[in-house]
Amino acid sequence: MHTEERRRLLLARLRKAKQPLTGTKLARELEVSRQIIVGDISILRAQGAQIFATPRGYILPESGEGAAMLATLVCRHDAAGMEPELQAIVDNGGAVLDVIVEHPVYGAIRGDLLLESRRDIRRFLTKMKKCQANPLLVVTGGIHMHTVRIPDEETLAAIRDDLRNLGILVEDEVKHSGVK
Repeated sequence: MHTEERRRLLLARLRKAKQPLTGTKLARELEVSRQIIVGDISILRAQGAQIFATPRGYILPESGEGAAMLATLVCRHDAAGMEPELQAIVDNGGAVLDVIVEHPVYGAIRGDLLLESRRDIRRFLTKMKKCQANPLLVVTGGIHMHTVRIPDEETLAAIRDDLRNLGILVEDEVKHSGVK
């Protein structure tokens, strides 16, 4: 199989997936190494594919008719505010796709999260603690952004209200109404 054909099949497989797919699973299906899949994902991203790498695997956001909306929420808090912030988003029906900070030298630094439930949040926070990892917000004094997938404007309003009540929301804006 040629490289371009493999990448086309990889993208098609990700489009069909309802759950994240691991690099190992994709490698087995396409009969290549996991490292080849990692490289293909990087190239597909460079070509504009919005592929999220999560602890559970790779996934594309939903697209097409009935697709969710994406919003960018600008927040500020310390490390202790992470759990209530993330819970406010998922408890109101949103999914946290990523976290973005603006580094003074490197520019935007993005980490894929894809947190859709309290269970996902517990796993994420447990892994952070186990790895003794600092959250990206330490780079910017607590200011960071999340891309959030929401089903409708009502959900966004509920998330914004909860984040405001927590004293976390700095500003927000809906980026676009259809995920591409």
